[in-house]
Amino acid sequence: MRFSTFSGTATGLIVAAACLLAAPAAQAQSFINVLTGGTSGVYYPLGVAIGKIYGDKIPNVKTQVQATKASVENLILLQQGRGELAFALGDSLKSAWNGEEEAGFKTKLDKLRTLGAIYPNYIQIVATAESGIKTLADLKGKSLSVGAPKSGTELNSRAILAAAGMSYKDLGKVEYLPFAESVDLMKNRQLGATLQSAGLGVASLKDLSTSSPITVVSVPKEVVDKIGAPFVAATIPANTYTGQDKDVPTAAVINYLVTSSAVSDDLAYQMTKLIFDSLPELANAHAAGKEIKLETAAQDSPVPLHPGAIRYYKEKGVLK
Repeated sequence: MRFSTFSGTATGLIVAAACLLAAPAAQAQSFINVLTGGTSGVYYPLGVAIGKIYGDKIPNVKTQVQATKASVENLILLQQGRGELAFALGDSLKSAWNGEEEAGFKTKLDKLRTLGAIYPNYIQIVATAESGIKTLADLKGKSLSVGAPKSGTELNSRAILAAAGMSYKDLGKVEYLPFAESVDLMKNRQLGATLQSAGLGVASLKDLSTSSPITVVSVPKEVVDKIGAPFVAATIPANTYTGQDKDVPTAAVINYLVTSSAVSDDLAYQMTKLIFDSLPELANAHAAGKEIKLETAAQDSPVPLHPGAIRYYKEKGVLK
């Protein structure tokens, strides 16, 4: 009789334990950490918008948006499992996949997978009018902020200067600063120019152009052609910034939304689908969101597309 009582109690405990173990699985919560860039750039406002969309529309998902030093740091964090979605420039993504140490990647980042191409980053070299900098050659002996160390912007700076026959040694002073800090120095007459790789209408340069006279420095097509893919010739349209009354030739490089092979196919599918279901919200978050196109999203990725993204693109007919 005593054995019978113990057996019943033990069975009850086993059933209760099983219920407790099953409960979290039934309510399993996914976590999406969105890795962006500096708060005055384009990645951050778009990342905030995406984080809200995911939090509102994917069941049992908690989101966080993290400001970072952008592309290079973002890709390293993804490889380490410290993020689920990141913004990155195409050239940084290619370097990460190949494990190019000079670009900041000590090993090949083999867990990277793309959700899709988004909008182009425009190389925007802006100088104070009083600096006298009007061309790339004029940068010799002058001060230039090239972006945070080993950020996507800084890698772009190296590429542009090299194609123009220069290096950091030719500059009077090199500052490794994020966008907003670069503009602050320019306002205080402590810096001649800044190179910012971002979507058109980036907040930092809008701020600068409304507070002091500027010159938007062109990057001629022959310089862009020397660099080659993933750089392409592009144009900064007139009146993008206050006082810029003419189109300015420059270079552009495509941005990507990147995830990790550790993210499940179902979650990656939902993440991709919601980007393209929510393009009006992204366009409201920043003008660069208007340039995200489903038709080109699955093209020319430097790393493999995530299987969940492939599933979505096949459904939409943009991949066979």
